[in-house]
Amino acid sequence: MPVGRIVRFAAATAMRQEEICRVEWRDFDLRTGMLLIRDRKDPRRKDGNHQRIPLLDVSGYDACEIIEEQARCSSGREGRIFPYNGRSVGTAFRRQCQDLKIEDLHFHDLRREGTSRLFEAGFTIDQVALVTGHKDWKMLRRYTHLKPEALHTIRAARAS
Repeated sequence: MPVGRIVRFAAATAMRQEEICRVEWRDFDLRTGMLLIRDRKDPRRKDGNHQRIPLLDVSGYDACEIIEEQARCSSGREGRIFPYNGRSVGTAFRRQCQDLKIEDLHFHDLRREGTSRLFEAGFTIDQVALVTGHKDWKMLRRYTHLKPEALHTIRAARAS
């Protein structure tokens, strides 16, 4: 299982591990840089909550390139892009953390990291919500952990 690739993809997209393991090749459009997430988690709707998200290259990881890397290492472009059980990904992630002596890090923390990186790249609340699937700022704010140093980067990006 390519845990490193899955971790990079999670940080690049702010997707949940179950979403990553469910997305299919037919849901990926390299030409437009878009990905369809089917039945995305929503406390108000369990089914039919499909969402198209842009795959961006602003977090330090290029989501489209990671998918292309997965294509080169897998047996084709049919079925799921990351054909693993979400629980198995979580277990492999925990083992890697133990091997690296990293304490108190959970796979879901990558969603928070990806969300924070989107804000640090200068995206607005509405734009970040388009990627993360959050319906309101109250919930999205829980996922945001900005670094004060990032304000210099955001300010410079807006000035140019």
